[in-house]
Amino acid sequence: MIQDVGAVRVEASAQDAAMRKVLIVDDSRAQRRVLSLALRRFGYHVCEAESGHEALALCQAQAFDIVLSDWMMPGMTGLEFCRAFRALPNKPYGYFILLTSKSEKAEVANGLDGGADDFLSKPVSTDELGARLRAGERILGMQAELVQKNALIGDTLAELRLVYETLDRDLIEARKLQDTLVRERHRDFGAAEVTALLRPSGRVGGDLVGFFEIAPSRIGLYAVDVSGHGVASAMMTARLAGHLSAASPSHNIAMKRRADGGYAALRPAEVAQRLNQMMFDVLQVDHYFTMAYADVDLKTGRVCLVQAGHPHPVHLSKEGKVTFLGEGGMPIGLIESAVYETFDLYLSPGDRLFLVSDGVTECPNKAGDEFGEEGLQAFLQENAPMKNEPLLEALIWRLANHCGHENFPDDISGVLLRFNGA
Repeated sequence: MIQDVGAVRVEASAQDAAMRKVLIVDDSRAQRRVLSLALRRFGYHVCEAESGHEALALCQAQAFDIVLSDWMMPGMTGLEFCRAFRALPNKPYGYFILLTSKSEKAEVANGLDGGADDFLSKPVSTDELGARLRAGERILGMQAELVQKNALIGDTLAELRLVYETLDRDLIEARKLQDTLVRERHRDFGAAEVTALLRPSGRVGGDLVGFFEIAPSRIGLYAVDVSGHGVASAMMTARLAGHLSAASPSHNIAMKRRADGGYAALRPAEVAQRLNQMMFDVLQVDHYFTMAYADVDLKTGRVCLVQAGHPHPVHLSKEGKVTFLGEGGMPIGLIESAVYETFDLYLSPGDRLFLVSDGVTECPNKAGDEFGEEGLQAFLQENAPMKNEPLLEALIWRLANHCGHENFPDDISGVLLRFNGA
């Protein structure tokens, strides 16, 4: 039984060898004859060359798996041929054995530097030749496996590159669509001017800002920051934009239908409460978001606000005094039993209200120091005379100067209202 298995292994080895092409290079016809007989007995396909130049011409025309070359030959030595063999372009790896009577370490080192894989001392022993060929077979097998794996890696990388390019194109289009969520960047209501700022840090972001008309003399402002980044966060902002839309009061979660068929606004705390309940009852996702929402009466200047984990709303008086409002509050979608409270603010003509994201206050410099509320306060005081739009443009410039570049690590967003008075 064992003998049968051994016979199968010998036959398989002979079949593997028959697939290999061996080139013998020697100026001695007798030496070539001896080696050729031994190699054919081992099952190899054998070619012969009597000089390095002839061997090089053969190697240029076809590929050889194993080369056995004498070192000392007239015209081109075996070492020179080895170097030329290694320099051939677009050829698979060939295992190169130098036949030599040299035994000095310096000569052997020269041979290895020249590209030789192994050495055989002359006169060649058949047993040693077989052992060296088996070693070469192992190297060639590993080389073939490596080439195969590299090809697989190359194919995989090409597929990944194609997937990345497709995703990148989709994200670019998603960015364009997300920009349309902020339908208006600036609007003059007469009694007030409102300007929105939205600058995602990546292809798509998780911030959302906007405003809508509640009634002819009332407007709603909101700033939202969804947890995380990327597509899931962007999809959440798209969903929230639909629930805070001015185009469809019936779908606006901040509005409720009156008995006469019209619509009335909910208090900001109720809006936060409804959104929180929706996160648990309808959406049921792992994300949560922070929000600041304000209901502004354009006749009286009264502002009703709710802060749900969002950075403190900022009141900038016409005299340039900066006040951070609110007590923090609980993010929406984090705890089902969360309670939200409405607080009031009265604006005088010339005052501003700024609902701003943490991408502004937490923007770091190279040392890791954040812009902070102190930096925002100083900026607003220095630039208080500016109108809304140039003021927000100047804020981006100031943040870029603080950060050292405009590739901000988080979304930069906010909505700024300047109250003109009735």
